[in-house]
Amino acid sequence: MSKSLENSVEKPQEMPNDVNAQLLQQQLLQQQLLMQKTQNQDDEIDLAELWRAIWAGKFTIIIISMIFAVASVFFALSKPDIYKASAILAPASSEGGAGGLGALAGQFGGLASMAGINLGGGGGDKTGLAIEILKSRSFIEGFITKHDLLVPLMASKIWDRANDTLILDVGLYDEVNNEWIRKVKAPKTPEPSSWEAYKRFLELLTISQDEATSMINIDIKFFSPAIAKQWLTWLIQDINEFMRRQDQIEAKSSIDYLKNQLVNIKVATMEAVFYQLIEEQTKSMMLTMVKKEYVLRTIDPAQVPDIKDTPKRALIVVLGTMLGGILSVLIVLVRYFSKK
Repeated sequence: MSKSLENSVEKPQEMPNDVNAQLLQQQLLQQQLLMQKTQNQDDEIDLAELWRAIWAGKFTIIIISMIFAVASVFFALSKPDIYKASAILAPASSEGGAGGLGALAGQFGGLASMAGINLGGGGGDKTGLAIEILKSRSFIEGFITKHDLLVPLMASKIWDRANDTLILDVGLYDEVNNEWIRKVKAPKTPEPSSWEAYKRFLELLTISQDEATSMINIDIKFFSPAIAKQWLTWLIQDINEFMRRQDQIEAKSSIDYLKNQLVNIKVATMEAVFYQLIEEQTKSMMLTMVKKEYVLRTIDPAQVPDIKDTPKRALIVVLGTMLGGILSVLIVLVRYFSKK
């Protein structure tokens, strides 16, 4: 009897708590729904207001966009055409003496190194070195001096297609007196320095190598397509000649050293070793004499390009017009909301 009374007393106390909890949950849900509805209405109002602001300023947007479009057209037309000459090269195969030098390097590498002799051999092993030399300051400065490229490199302005001539900037170089007249601040001088010429040439030159195939792509961009092709051809010839000359000097020095040492050698086995070294160095020197493309072999030679590479005039006009449209919309919105 007492237990039933206790249960009857507890149940009336629990029921109101459950009802209150449910009522509270319903109220919270209703508040969330009301907030979401209000937020959606605000978003709709904001979008509508934005559209009204843009529509009210449509003439401003059209005028500013047209101004930017016309300006971008004039800018695109003012940029001179740039042509790109390209060539594909491959590492020259290390034939003849390279295999013999490689074998001797394993047997007598220690002796040769003590004698100051390089047994690396082979043009293919020198590809990476050739690429770095191509981009080096000393080589490019020598290249510019050798082919007298300073004036066309630093003073050219545009290429006359009709007459196939390179037009120079009269504010930089006086062709009549062959004198530089550009106005610069100290420490620069009217005549461009070798460092300025080197930096300018690097802007025109692009060298890349495919790691999978080891093929090398070399590009030169310039106003004149014929000059771009000529410079690229000279560049490939000069790097092969430079590497050949270096290896000739090294091989000749090694041969002279080995021959001088033979006079003091009394052991027959050592004499045989030195004769082998002289033979392989002689083979290496022979390769430098007979291989025209010593380090880099031309797969696809440079040609005079018929189509300009830059500027992309259509892209410039499209981007300029889009920029004008975006700026005009921002101006209209700022004016509209600032007035409010």
